[in-house]
Amino acid sequence: MTAPSTFGLSSEARNLHWLLTNLVEEVPGIQSVAVVSSDGLLLLSSDPGRNAEARETLGEKRTGPRGSSADLATIVSGIGSLCVGAAKLMDFGGVKHTMVAMDEGSLFVMQISDGSLLGVHGSADCDMSVVAYHMALFVGRAGHVLTPELRSELRKSLEAESAGSTR
Repeated sequence: MTAPSTFGLSSEARNLHWLLTNLVEEVPGIQSVAVVSSDGLLLLSSDPGRNAEARETLGEKRTGPRGSSADLATIVSGIGSLCVGAAKLMDFGGVKHTMVAMDEGSLFVMQISDGSLLGVHGSADCDMSVVAYHMALFVGRAGHVLTPELRSELRKSLEAESAGSTR
C-alpha cells in the first residue's frame, strides 16, 4: 500500500487514513479499498497514487480495480446504488452490506453513513467472514466522523494529491 500524505489534514482525516491503512495491512487477502461518498466520488483509498495513473491511461484497456482505486470506487458506487434500488422495490428496508463472490476474488460493499460506502476488493483466498468483520469495525469507528466537512476535506486532499502526481 502506498501511504498517502496526511500533512495538513485535520485529526479526523488523519484518523480515517490510519483506520484504512490498518484495515489493509491487518486483514490478509485485501487487495484494494475505497471509501466512496453518496454521490459516487472517491474520498479515500488504499492506493491513492494509482488514481492519477488511471486518469492518464483512460484510452488504454485496464484490468479493473487492481489497476486503480478510482475504478473500485466506480464499481462500489454502482453496486451500492443498484442494491438500494432493489431493496426499495422489494420493500425490504435499507441495505447493510453486499458481497459478490467471483472465481478470482470477492467484492464487499458496506454502508458507512449518509449513503457513503466502504468497498473492499479481496483475493480469491481471503476469508470472507474476517474481511466482513473488519469492515464492520471500520464502519463502526469511521461512521460518526464522516461528516460533510470531513468528506469535503478528503475530496480536496485526493484531488490535490492526484494533481500533484500528474505534474
